[in-house]
Amino acid sequence: MSELAVETTAIPGLLVVHLPLHGDERGWFKENWQRAKMTALGLPDFGPVQHSVALNSEAGVTRGFHAEPWDKLVSVATGRVFGAWVDLREGPGFGQAVTVELGPDTAVFVPRGVANSYQTLDHGTVYSYLVNEHWSPDSTSEYTYLNLADPTVAITWPIPLAESTISAADARHPLLDDVRPMPPLRTVIIGGNGQLGRALRRLLPDAESVDLPEFDCTDEATVAGYPWRGVGAIINAAAYTAVDAAETPEGRRACWAANVTGVANLCRVAAEHRIPLVHVSTDYVFDGTAEVHTEDEGFSPLGVYGQTKAAADALVGQLSRHYLLRTSWVIGDGRNFVRTMAELAAKGIKPSVVDDQYGRLTFTSTLAAGIVHLLSTAAPSGTYNLTNDGPIESWCEIARTVFSMVGREPSDVTATTTQEYGIGKQLAPRPQHSALNLSRIIAAGYAPDDWRDQLAAYLQEG
Repeated sequence: MSELAVETTAIPGLLVVHLPLHGDERGWFKENWQRAKMTALGLPDFGPVQHSVALNSEAGVTRGFHAEPWDKLVSVATGRVFGAWVDLREGPGFGQAVTVELGPDTAVFVPRGVANSYQTLDHGTVYSYLVNEHWSPDSTSEYTYLNLADPTVAITWPIPLAESTISAADARHPLLDDVRPMPPLRTVIIGGNGQLGRALRRLLPDAESVDLPEFDCTDEATVAGYPWRGVGAIINAAAYTAVDAAETPEGRRACWAANVTGVANLCRVAAEHRIPLVHVSTDYVFDGTAEVHTEDEGFSPLGVYGQTKAAADALVGQLSRHYLLRTSWVIGDGRNFVRTMAELAAKGIKPSVVDDQYGRLTFTSTLAAGIVHLLSTAAPSGTYNLTNDGPIESWCEIARTVFSMVGREPSDVTATTTQEYGIGKQLAPRPQHSALNLSRIIAAGYAPDDWRDQLAAYLQEG
């Protein structure tokens, strides 16, 4: 009896699983799919939803190369097969082939877009496979096929194809030069017209972008009805961010609908379709008592906006595959604090700016690049703080830096307190300290730029 083991192959993601057979005079027993043990050894937690079995009565039955739009785990219940796989995904690995003989003690994990074929070597062979999507007649239109006799791939079949049993359909499949490669999984950006959404679209030009009014996250039917099959990541860049308006009766309802009901709907489809969900959160989930916030700090929101974001964080955190990005003081396209200060400087105005709230700026280009990094490197799921790096300063100090960079005297910006600034205004409570610890995102391989460098570039771009 061998030990359970998972072995990589020349095709990325195609894995060979060596299965222990527990046998005696009565026969044998095996764990054909054991989630905890196999995922610990590197097999993806692919979430099978359908189990299919094929009986092949005669040796020599040869099934064609079918690349399917889902993952599957193939194995043999009894008998032996010669398995062959060809990578038909877009990319540099297109056309790479791997062959493995399968008996009851061997299984192969086949990722989406890798064509699967096999030839039975024994009479009465039973071939079994688990897939993570439900098959339907319509799904075959998403397949990609390859001819068994393709001369470029040149599989050496144990039983010559001329002596094999092959279906008429499989015999007609195209040669490699005529194969339509299977495209990569799609990325969907929710809120693609917002300031973060626009930054993401620049980095992900092939991503699908959805936004109001066509796509309303608060409407369960709209979210559920979107074509989620073939989606590899959902990035939620949409939110209700009118912090002060959220304290009004109407704003409170709108804020909860967008930031909680909408996120709950996205979590539901992400769980159902096993899609990683990227969700952007905020320092407002904290009361600002701690001078620097870690990802593990407990929730303590001061206002409605922070309460809704904390509730959404709790929802997203239940997903097995998620990236929760906490950020603060976001600067991107459109109206924002930096543009306002630059305009005041240009007009010769000497503003008063609060000097008792502390943090770092986050440029949407930095935030978008961090999201792409986490997805492209398949970083561990979880919560990551993500702002620009650099010194922790007050809003007043940042305003003075803006004035200095555009040629005005920093002393033209005078300091005031949050309490003084709020006189006569209906303002939501704000955290005093908004700085976020960045060690976890840096350990994941992404080191954000200093906010001062990004600020200089931002002002230069206009």
